[in-house]
Amino acid sequence: MVELALNSNGGLTESLLIITGTMGSGKTSLLAEASDILALRQIAHAAIDVDALGLAHLPSGGCSDAVMYGNLRSVCDNYASLGVTGFLLARALESRAELDLYRGIVLATDTVVCRLTADIETMERRVKERESGVSQREYVGRVAKLNVVLDHARLETEVAHEMLVRAGWISM
Repeated sequence: MVELALNSNGGLTESLLIITGTMGSGKTSLLAEASDILALRQIAHAAIDVDALGLAHLPSGGCSDAVMYGNLRSVCDNYASLGVTGFLLARALESRAELDLYRGIVLATDTVVCRLTADIETMERRVKERESGVSQREYVGRVAKLNVVLDHARLETEVAHEMLVRAGWISM
């Protein structure tokens, strides 16, 4: 059973678990598995693949990150209005500023970052297999570059069941 702490205002403390890693590391698969485990235990939560909230080509040709963050804020607000206090996000987390942004959107008082890794060849193969469109080459090429960025950011604590136990969301 997960115990929820009360914040100083008497409301439930919001927990944020971010699953990070480069493309092809398994973030989306782990997010789904973790959500299934929590659902089987009747633990209310929201599992959100953040990248899916930014799939767009805007008429202005501008960057869709601001729209993605706005969408995330709206989705989190909707879940919070229903009493959800546990949020799992899947997203390659590239900087401390981005981590702080997510904490502000979720209003998390308890945050855990879990980084997934695999060898570069495996991740490139996964991306190549799942991305068949015109951007496949670009995505495969980004795998190793993004991995270096994540190595430098070092935001993680260092699959699904162990991650949830370590994050304190469930007990053994």
